[in-house]
Amino acid sequence: MRHIALVTLVVDDYDEAIRFYTEALGFRLAEDTTRPDGSRWVVVAAGDRGTALLLARAKGDEQRARVGDQTGGRVGFFLHTDDFARDHARMLAAGVTFLEEPRHESYGSVAVFQDLYGNRWDLLQPAG
Repeated sequence: MRHIALVTLVVDDYDEAIRFYTEALGFRLAEDTTRPDGSRWVVVAAGDRGTALLLARAKGDEQRARVGDQTGGRVGFFLHTDDFARDHARMLAAGVTFLEEPRHESYGSVAVFQDLYGNRWDLLQPAG
């Protein structure tokens, strides 16, 4: 069986990104290994299965310019939950910025939020 294991998210700083994803979003730090060149291999995951994020520190002006806008202002990441109200309240309490009020669509409960760099995410509890 094939699946996408990691998606790279370009960040300004490893430690601030780890704090945000683990503390504000409740992800777990799956790996943090220093590489011979001084960079780090940092992986965070929302759960025990599914795609994880590789947090990659931006190198050079071109990569730094993309931090926070990796999808051109569109929602680029989708965090599924089995309890929208619980996770929405926890994330608000942790200081996560939501860009809209929760709404209930035919496909589920959803609200757009942004990560610490401005990338847009959906918090989504699928219907059914």
